[in-house]
Amino acid sequence: MSTSIQQLRDSLAHQLGRVVVGLDSSVDALVIALVARGHVLIQGVPGLGKTLFAKALARALGGDFKRIQGTADLMPGDIIGTHVYDEVTRNFEFRPGPLFADVVLVDEINRAGPKTQSALLEAMEERQVSVERVVLSLPQDFVVLATQNPREFEGTFPLPESQLDRFMLRIDLDYPGRDDEAAILARYGGVLSRAHEMLGNLTPIERTLLADARAATDRIHISEALVGYILDIAGATRTHPRLALGLSTRGAVALLKAARISAGLRGGEFVTPDDVKQVAPWVLTHRVLLTPEATLEGVSDRQLVPSLVDAVAVPR
Repeated sequence: MSTSIQQLRDSLAHQLGRVVVGLDSSVDALVIALVARGHVLIQGVPGLGKTLFAKALARALGGDFKRIQGTADLMPGDIIGTHVYDEVTRNFEFRPGPLFADVVLVDEINRAGPKTQSALLEAMEERQVSVERVVLSLPQDFVVLATQNPREFEGTFPLPESQLDRFMLRIDLDYPGRDDEAAILARYGGVLSRAHEMLGNLTPIERTLLADARAATDRIHISEALVGYILDIAGATRTHPRLALGLSTRGAVALLKAARISAGLRGGEFVTPDDVKQVAPWVLTHRVLLTPEATLEGVSDRQLVPSLVDAVAVPR
């Protein structure tokens, strides 16, 4: 009998599969983020379907959806909102920006300037924004889905560590396999694009599935030994000779949460070391910072994180 977390994954995978192809392995990461109320950074080169993937997820979740296109001239007021003078009431009224939505897609987030990126910090961490000394709450299930191209540097602003740390997970999209790419060509190779039509046909998942999955996660047990294992991994990132910045405490909490949900995805009632290893690349890769020497040697975070985790002793 499937658990509520597995039911949520199956329902979400069914809806996303109607639009995107070959991204089944990323669905588990999305479920983990949704159950944990975490934000997701989707990274990959152009043309792999990052935006379509994020838009399909937003449609599958239902609720209010807004999109923000990252540009160099994007200002904080463009995403938070601004006060506008109403000639009828003779007062300034606040007009909320696209940040006031259940699901916010920030496309090409690294094209937005540092000032605008900083405007997202309070929203992502505290689910609120401050405007003219007034604190305004965001929706309870507010989630940010952001995309970026890691190989394009002209006209971009690298995300600061403080913002990267606020993304619970990073999903790296690679080139699809031959069979998956053939299926994509068959589905979208016509003269008229069917992507918009297919997005409109998606059915939002039942909201009770998400609530039940969160309740089920609270019942998944994690032993003190496994908590110690997570602390050992965090400590290893902070002392590794090829890392200039290790895992934060927020990152260690995210790793623990993700491991518990991963256990639920396989139908388990307790967390195992394999659950921690399964989610570590999603949680750690964007939070650690390579030393300049490691970068010059061609080492990548996607290579280093799995080897680092494997080197940490597994508790019996």
